[in-house]
Amino acid sequence: MITERAYAKINLSLDVTGKRPNGYHDVRMVMQTVDIYDTLTFSKTDTGIIIDVGGSPLPVDGDNLIYKAAKAVMDKCGITEGVSISLDKHIPIAAGMAGGSSDAAAALRGVNRLFECGLSYDELREIGVKIGADVPYCVEGGTVLAEGIGEELTNLSELPEYIIAVAKPKRGVSTGNIYKSLDEIFDTITHPDVDGMVDVINTSQSLSLTKYLGNVLEYVTVPLCPEIDEIKKIFKESGTAGTLMTGSGPTVFAFFEDRDTAERAIEKVRSTGLCTDEELFVTTLTSPKKP
Repeated sequence: MITERAYAKINLSLDVTGKRPNGYHDVRMVMQTVDIYDTLTFSKTDTGIIIDVGGSPLPVDGDNLIYKAAKAVMDKCGITEGVSISLDKHIPIAAGMAGGSSDAAAALRGVNRLFECGLSYDELREIGVKIGADVPYCVEGGTVLAEGIGEELTNLSELPEYIIAVAKPKRGVSTGNIYKSLDEIFDTITHPDVDGMVDVINTSQSLSLTKYLGNVLEYVTVPLCPEIDEIKKIFKESGTAGTLMTGSGPTVFAFFEDRDTAERAIEKVRSTGLCTDEELFVTTLTSPKKP
């Protein structure tokens, strides 16, 4: 039996630069691992793939990304035994934090280790991109510039373990609808300075990174989920150095100088009833180590 942690991510900067004929969007975004994670436990069985989602509202069949990832590695390596995978879920679902993609990436790593397949991280990323655009990033995590549809990855300088507050509103949003709505207003939007964010990270001026926080998808997600702006307002009034929505939303994060201030900000958000207790966090940026 082995375990793998599946870490959540936030987007420090997210820009959409165009749409491909196949419907995928080209992006440029700075992705960062945070210390919120699911835990996946793997054990061998005689045959098949058994998924236990621990009571979360996720499928347990071939529609589950964990299942798809496990099957992809087993098919590639000719594994005839089975695997049982248990999920202890903590990353909010449909939150813009790559929870599903990170679980899939952990399944790639875990099945690779369990059956001693010997696949490299590059090989796992090649498998992962067929499962989801964020999966290649989630194979390793850290501080990364992602381009293309999200599969072209450039490692950036590691950031300190800054303290952040994270809040996911109860209201959900559809990623597909968000990108469709963005297409309709694409020529009218202001794009974030992704290069500026990359420069301050790589030149060890990361204390300035909050000046470059930006997410083009806020233009369309915030009108659908005004709670995002309500939470950002609370974080600003609580003294954040910078706050932003991650991914296609609706989760909001904010940087704070110390944990006590971040905890007080989260308590203010909690008192509004906009979020469930399980989807409010005070955590840090992190850089997972390779297994």
